[in-house]
Amino acid sequence: MPKIEVNEEAFYTLAGRRWNLTEGGEAERASFEEALTCAKAELDSDPQADNAGLAPAERILKIELNDTNRPDLWSTAGCARQLRVYNDGKRPEYGFFSRQGSVRKAGRKVIVEQSVQKARPFLAGFVAAGKAISDAALRDMIQTQEKLAWNFGRKRRTISMGLYRIAIIQWPIIYKAVDPDAVSFVPLQWDGPLTLREILKQHPKGKEYGAILEHEPLHPLLTDSKGAILSYPPIINSADLGAVQVGDTDLFVELTGTDLDSVTLAASIMACDLADQGYTIEPVEVEYQYDTPLGKNVVTPWYFQEPVFCSLARVEKFLGEELDAAECVRALNKMGCKAEAIRAVERGETEEKDGVLLYPPEYRNDFLHAADVAEDVMIGRGLANFKPARPRDFTVGRLTPITLFSRRVKELLAGLGYQEMIYNYLGSKKDFIDNMRSRGEKIIRIANPMTENYEYVRDSVLSSLLASESVSGHAAYPHRIFEVGKVAFRDDEENYGAVTSQFAGFLHAGADANFNTIAGQLQSLFYYLDREYTVAESTDPRFIPGRAASVLYQGKAVGVFGEIHPEALENWGITVPCTAAEIDVSGLL
Repeated sequence: MPKIEVNEEAFYTLAGRRWNLTEGGEAERASFEEALTCAKAELDSDPQADNAGLAPAERILKIELNDTNRPDLWSTAGCARQLRVYNDGKRPEYGFFSRQGSVRKAGRKVIVEQSVQKARPFLAGFVAAGKAISDAALRDMIQTQEKLAWNFGRKRRTISMGLYRIAIIQWPIIYKAVDPDAVSFVPLQWDGPLTLREILKQHPKGKEYGAILEHEPLHPLLTDSKGAILSYPPIINSADLGAVQVGDTDLFVELTGTDLDSVTLAASIMACDLADQGYTIEPVEVEYQYDTPLGKNVVTPWYFQEPVFCSLARVEKFLGEELDAAECVRALNKMGCKAEAIRAVERGETEEKDGVLLYPPEYRNDFLHAADVAEDVMIGRGLANFKPARPRDFTVGRLTPITLFSRRVKELLAGLGYQEMIYNYLGSKKDFIDNMRSRGEKIIRIANPMTENYEYVRDSVLSSLLASESVSGHAAYPHRIFEVGKVAFRDDEENYGAVTSQFAGFLHAGADANFNTIAGQLQSLFYYLDREYTVAESTDPRFIPGRAASVLYQGKAVGVFGEIHPEALENWGITVPCTAAEIDVSGLL
């Protein structure tokens, strides 16, 4: 979970309330911990021990955020804003945002050239002016920059951010793609000029993030109108225009990336944070030389979020209490959300119901479903305001039939000489689609993943088994491993558009792995499960054509087995033959 360090004095000022954590004892700490619950946060260490002997202006609070869906809380201003709004119920107003039908005037412009479309296509930016940067403020900006780029931006792949001194920039700024061997500049924390290619090989930041760009023919570059280099996104700023210092008064803040919504939201978060700290936010026009979902000319910060409706019936279902619309609106206001009572149709429903329509704050984009609205109603109302209720139904716990049957499958596979494995259900496109020679037609992609390594929900157990085999070349052969676990895939006929099922997969790796071997193992499994099955020719691209078969139970396809395709083995770096089978356990009940 994200952890932040905040300056105590700055945090209390922005939160509108003070706690004496250094000398106040357990009561004061308990009060602060309770206040943090509205941000789903808690203290990460003992403030008394951390700040012993320090002056108030130097004290640091370490806070852990328990919600990865709210990057707006990963800063001093963001976390303090949530506490302040929750305490007084007053939503902050940010008048510098452009939105559909109301575009702010921008005195400065960034031109995004056609050349950068394939390299890193999106940019958002603004100017923060009117206040000198203190040491604490600069440290917090850098921390927020790193948290957004690392956690929310998938280690700078989808988002990176730069801060620059306005005084020495000649507008308009140009964002373009260049030959990495033809352009050089002096990067931050370096003594002499390096080409972009040399930065990736020699500079510490280049070594850390170089994998993002190293295989691209053209690399992104940010310059002013006279060619002075601001930065090499997402790697490093220049040592002159990109070297922000304590005392600077006017800053240009830019964010680049590959996902427009994420870049736009991150820019909004930074703008709101700096506005809360007393800076004047001046919009910047981004002029694209190609089409984007927001058009060719976008004035940022830009409000792009859509309202979400939640019925009162759903609120009652989730929270266990009947609340009226006015109570829900008050609770949502305490979470910083604008809301109104209306009668409308909830997504996925056909009947109009009474409920609330929520307009997400400029700095939030985590309302994907009505359930998210109900959650904010719960937090805004306060957990202590829900009356405890005794259980009304008497039930006896017992294992479900699928659990009992799955245990039987596990026992049999272990008896056949296979070792059980347990895997994550989330993974990357490379693991679940590319390496498996799959088209991914039914695979489920997560709309707002925190990292590309957990972007997809697996639709097969075999990719997980091959991932283990790919790092097991040092162990004596043959290798026999299995897993019985969940998979999910899209199904338009289902109510929620997806179905989850229990699958069993087992893999045999070694010189003796062939079609007959896996066919014999499958026959033994079905014999002891007391199930009859038939086979049919399979064209599954994960297997070698002519050496794979579908498994049919009562005339319905429930699995596949055969020899893994050499291209799939090569993709995983596996050097021995592999055979595998996968069965829908749910389909055998």
